[in-house]
Amino acid sequence: MMDRLPPLDASSLPDRVDVSDNTAALARVRAVIDDGPFSDDWDSLQSYEPPRWYEDAKFGIFLHWGVYSVPAFNNEWYSRNMYLEGSPEFDHHVATHGSQSEFGYKDFIPSFTMDRFDADEWAALFRRAGAQFVVPVAEHHDGFAMYDTQRSRWSAARMGPRRDVFGELSAATDRAWMVRGASSHRAEHWFFMNGGARFASDVLDPEFVDFYGPAQREETAPNERFLEDWLLRTVEIIDTYRPQVLWFDWWIEQPAFAPYVLQLAAYYYNRAQQWGRGVVINYKWDAFADGSAVYDVERGTLGGIRPTVWQNDTSVSKTAWCWVDNHDYKTVDELIAELADVVSKNGVLLLNVGPRPDGTIPAAEQAILEGIGHWLTTNGESIYGTRPWLIASEGPTEIAVGSFVDGDAPAYTAADFRFTSRADVTGDYVYAIPLAAPTEPSVTIRAFGRGSGLLHRKIKDVTILGAAGPVPWTQTSEALHVDPPTVPAGNPSPVVRVLLEPESTPPRTDFLHG
Repeated sequence: MMDRLPPLDASSLPDRVDVSDNTAALARVRAVIDDGPFSDDWDSLQSYEPPRWYEDAKFGIFLHWGVYSVPAFNNEWYSRNMYLEGSPEFDHHVATHGSQSEFGYKDFIPSFTMDRFDADEWAALFRRAGAQFVVPVAEHHDGFAMYDTQRSRWSAARMGPRRDVFGELSAATDRAWMVRGASSHRAEHWFFMNGGARFASDVLDPEFVDFYGPAQREETAPNERFLEDWLLRTVEIIDTYRPQVLWFDWWIEQPAFAPYVLQLAAYYYNRAQQWGRGVVINYKWDAFADGSAVYDVERGTLGGIRPTVWQNDTSVSKTAWCWVDNHDYKTVDELIAELADVVSKNGVLLLNVGPRPDGTIPAAEQAILEGIGHWLTTNGESIYGTRPWLIASEGPTEIAVGSFVDGDAPAYTAADFRFTSRADVTGDYVYAIPLAAPTEPSVTIRAFGRGSGLLHRKIKDVTILGAAGPVPWTQTSEALHVDPPTVPAGNPSPVVRVLLEPESTPPRTDFLHG
């Protein structure tokens, strides 16, 4: 058995925070809502439009960091599963750390030091990866705030690292010319630790009820006190850190949350109007009315092009979102294919990494990010600022559609492509992004054939991103055939860029004579 970690010294805990009277805080929220322009009803919120910066960004970094990275066993749900009798986490915890009454989840906090955390190093890595925005978890289901909250003593600013690590990373994100975001998983804390209420554990100790929370059964609707606290904690994140992306997990779709979700969205959108910033709320399933926020698919994709921008959040690992031993990592090529698939369907990819409890990002995850950044350095023109083409894809490989379907990557072939488009001052372009390296000397793209009915204008020029010199090509009725020249090392799958002839119709001038 490994040496057991020392438990938390309860005598050193900060004083509890009294949040029993929310009257004044709720009144301030109501004042911002009443001041408009958004009100807390779906008709008003459906006038929201996603900001251009987000539609153009295409790629962001997600971060699961927290106390759960200390036990580093199975996944980030350790805080729940260690209290569920019969689970692998329960048995592992007892064998490794002792009974849950002697050493509970709270006792991991002193070992969550982040003593090697360097926010600027992280931000520099994310920038090299090609990310345009960064979304750290502000609070996970475990109830430990990674930001400096005034509504709880259980935060990284007061325990563990005793630093506002969330604030440090937000500031570093700004310095690196990326957009700051935040995710909140607080809603699930209502039930998350409920296993520990069914046997002798520290979840039942009154001294720690402000950490372990209500610990109610999932089927029990959250009460008004918890819902007010959820709203005000989220408002605190908004006002303190001004994130331009606000990501929510699934449980806010519970009916009891409905009026509070409406208030939160109206508050956030109105505050953003005051800041003069474009912001995004990411939601799952049916938590928001269509058009009132940005739809998010977890670990998955859509079957085709969505008319409005959406997001896929996934991880570099197939096995967990936080740091654990023995990750089953995706490859760089798999993640590039996932990025191309999402962008071709009018989506944005939010890619997660999981730092260690000392504040370092594992070397394997750094290498993955560097690999994606290397590809984007050459091929980013086909991703950033693009829009969907007439069709998203071509090729024989079928992929699973929906959430939670991205385990093993599809076995893409050289005939599988994803398409994006761009119109700017230099011309109108369509890009064909291959999802696997070519196996033949010539690349064949059937959608670009004269007989496809998709290219309504003639091809003016064909190039390969990252390749120097002219590219031999032939267009037949069946396909466009391209003979790629030598491409740079590390870029084995050539992205084909097609420049279309200008529109033959002369520009309108009638509007000049109104």
